[in-house]
Amino acid sequence: MRDLLFEPIRINRLEVKNRICMPAMHLNMAKEFEVTERLVDFYAARAQGGAGLVIVGFATVDEDSGSSLNIGAHRDEFIPGLNRLATAITANGARAAVQLNHAGRYNFSFFMDGRPPVAPSAVASRLTGETPRELSIEEIRRVIERFAAAAGRVKAAGYDAVEVLCGTGYLISEFLSPLTNRRSDIYGGDFANRMRFGIEVVQAMRAAVGPDFPLIARMNGNDFMPGGNGRRELQEFAIELVKAGTDAISVNVGWHEARVPQIVAAVPRGVFAYLARGIKERVGVPVMAGHRINDPMAARELIADGMCDLVAMGRALIADPALPEKARSRREREIIHCVACGQGCFDNLFKLKPVECLCNPRAGREKTAPVAPAAVHRNLLVVGGGPGGMSAALAAAEAGHAVTLVEKSDRLGGQLDLAGAPPGRDEFLELAADLERRLALSSVRVVLNQAADPAYIEQARPDGVILATGGEPAALPIPGADLPHVCQAWEVLRNQVVTGRRVAVVGGGAVGVETALFLADKGTLTADAVKFLLVNRAEAPEALFELATRGTKTVTLVEMRDTLGREIGRTTRWGMLQDLKRAGVETRTSARALEVTAGGLRIEAGGQTEEIPADSVVLAIGVRSHNPLEESLKQRAIAYRLVGDARTPGWAFDAVHQGFAAGRSAWD
Repeated sequence: MRDLLFEPIRINRLEVKNRICMPAMHLNMAKEFEVTERLVDFYAARAQGGAGLVIVGFATVDEDSGSSLNIGAHRDEFIPGLNRLATAITANGARAAVQLNHAGRYNFSFFMDGRPPVAPSAVASRLTGETPRELSIEEIRRVIERFAAAAGRVKAAGYDAVEVLCGTGYLISEFLSPLTNRRSDIYGGDFANRMRFGIEVVQAMRAAVGPDFPLIARMNGNDFMPGGNGRRELQEFAIELVKAGTDAISVNVGWHEARVPQIVAAVPRGVFAYLARGIKERVGVPVMAGHRINDPMAARELIADGMCDLVAMGRALIADPALPEKARSRREREIIHCVACGQGCFDNLFKLKPVECLCNPRAGREKTAPVAPAAVHRNLLVVGGGPGGMSAALAAAEAGHAVTLVEKSDRLGGQLDLAGAPPGRDEFLELAADLERRLALSSVRVVLNQAADPAYIEQARPDGVILATGGEPAALPIPGADLPHVCQAWEVLRNQVVTGRRVAVVGGGAVGVETALFLADKGTLTADAVKFLLVNRAEAPEALFELATRGTKTVTLVEMRDTLGREIGRTTRWGMLQDLKRAGVETRTSARALEVTAGGLRIEAGGQTEEIPADSVVLAIGVRSHNPLEESLKQRAIAYRLVGDARTPGWAFDAVHQGFAAGRSAWD
């Protein structure tokens, strides 16, 4: 049967073996602009996994265009490293390209020895908090020349293509947007003038690489910036880019400052492909769609439906480098899907750390974290079927050990079912299903509905035990906490209790925020209901917005600290706080819970005592480790490892990575 995903496609004279591209992504794996072995190993694994085109970058065009954690393309001395990376990609079966970019006002002065970032106009950046210096016309022309020179280096380094980033709020899109371009010369003013810089960059790059070398432009389909460029203007820009010499268009969305979520789990899979379609219908070159395409079936449908010609699967290939080959060889049930959590990829970037992955503990450690065959095969017992336990069992089995995983409940997944309960977070349920499928394909023996007490361990006689028994909700030591209308957030998220119309949630950490959103969503219209009512013009769009965002419960979120969701990663926190406001959740920070009363929750805030009326009070004040077996194992001198919340309460990321480390550790 014909598989559109694995049909070859031509970009200029270059043939790409399939329609799957790994787009350029920040990885923070370069060092002083030089390609590192870590970077080579990372991209080689994605090429080996079957991607048709691998685009690395972004790469810098001058000293002000990025940081030393970016790949450098602005000096000839970087060509050998670039060549080493190109060779690693092409030798493993993929086509290789480099994305060139200038960060403009999105760069930070501390990356440039204190020099201010540059931009078309001196308009402050909400992302960096800095005001850039306006470029002179002479400087603009030098930047254009540097793009061209960098493109020449990419070609000289042995790559198959070069890409230029024209969107995302970086320099080219800063010239394009009226929000950041206040110039009155030939590079400012009307849209034709604002396009000039990007067009001249492409023309200069085309001249530098010649007519037959593929040139790709990655641009926005919509900036999602009020007062900025929308999709109609950007379609015109795409037409002009093709006229200037572009051989393919890769469609990106949004600026980093945009308040429309672009990469988190709440973004529906492939939702932005309509923007690629709008451009594809206007240009005669291949068009690539991206953002939240993490499954081969979704990718096939987009191509089959005429939305795009190729798909960019970035974080999907971080999570599973072999996704393309698994899809090609009809092993899709083995794929580990990206859950768009941002915990290891984008959150790490803000910490200036190399990219990692919740779903793939090997990501970024392709050569340093292999699972080596164990010198001596042991009988290992894993207690707990959450993400840490499943990860540990898989790694231990891969090392050659005989592994039994024991779970006291009737299903695997642990706290992933809690993480996947709030609206827009159901990708975590996908991870649980992925891990469960991998266990079914492995040699691990899974035992459900079995409590692993000391007697069970005595009977099993394991050589080693991995304790992944998780955590349990912390108690709230205040009067009234045991009243019948008080419950735990875990019970709410598992739909084990019925809450009243007025709900007070105590605790504004991650679980508290998620629980408040879960409750506020009750009674809202579903996506299908909104579409039905909209297309049949049953209600006005404004009314549908209200019905889709305001539910049937009044929710108040109480937090004793001065901020909500402090431990939530930066990638997702802003969107969740935005959702709280949109859903009408009342938030009370710097407020201490004093007592649960028959009619609500008594709190102290600002030196004053007040009572919040509530029919139900939900406790979300944290997690404590649940680890009843450690002492017994010590007494019996049985080797053991602690992972996840059983070790220290933390994130799913911590549990998966600790489980992987425990499973592959020495048990001699």
